[in-house]
Amino acid sequence: MFSAQMNFAGRTALVTGGASGIGFAVARQLAELGAKIAIADVNIDGANSAADKLEGAQVMVVQVDVRDPDDCANMVDAVVAEYGKLDILVHSAGVGIEKSFLQTTAEEWQRLIDIDLSGTFYCAQAAARHMVKNGYGRIVNLASTAGIRGGTGRTAYGAAKGGVIALTKVMAVELAEYGITANALAPGAIETELVARMHSAETRRVYRAGIPLDRYGTPDETAFCAVFLASEQAGYITGHILGIDGGFLAAGIMHKT
Repeated sequence: MFSAQMNFAGRTALVTGGASGIGFAVARQLAELGAKIAIADVNIDGANSAADKLEGAQVMVVQVDVRDPDDCANMVDAVVAEYGKLDILVHSAGVGIEKSFLQTTAEEWQRLIDIDLSGTFYCAQAAARHMVKNGYGRIVNLASTAGIRGGTGRTAYGAAKGGVIALTKVMAVELAEYGITANALAPGAIETELVARMHSAETRRVYRAGIPLDRYGTPDETAFCAVFLASEQAGYITGHILGIDGGFLAAGIMHKT
């Protein structure tokens, strides 16, 4: 029977990078729809502050460094110990940098790969190992339009997010037999703390020129897409990369009036 509203009562959701930005918006929306929430972040003070804002929700906080596979496994174990199971992972933890190909250092490259790509693998693998026991799971990874289209200043970030997209597709194929779906969001220009640090005035001008909707998106708009993919109703969607970009990926030459 069609349900007019997604309901997450009885579901448990782990949101990495949940202290701020898109991650926090996802945690808030899932909590409002009845899910038990685990907010994971390297910034434990920020995670605690975020949890305090989810008034009336059942929420726990876990500190995690996604570069450490043992830390990621311990994070998932803590959620399962508290809630008895893990149904949903929304992996939003990540960092960014705006640096040209010729100027990107080996250290900057490695940091982005370690956090944005390897961190996705460690968190998703740890979560999936628990999900297979229950024959159900929803994994939503945060990729980026930078992982689909080339652009200046996106050497390490774009490579990492492109890897997240390929990883998500492999996960979708291999985890399907266990009742687990794996999808990714590819946000474009979204007004988050990360984008505020990454996007210069010139970057903003160039982005706006290539966005048919002629604006940046919001964390709430992005979070809603993650919540949909995490729902029971989205059970026949897997391996999909959903662009949330105001038409950026669709656009070619535009003559704006």
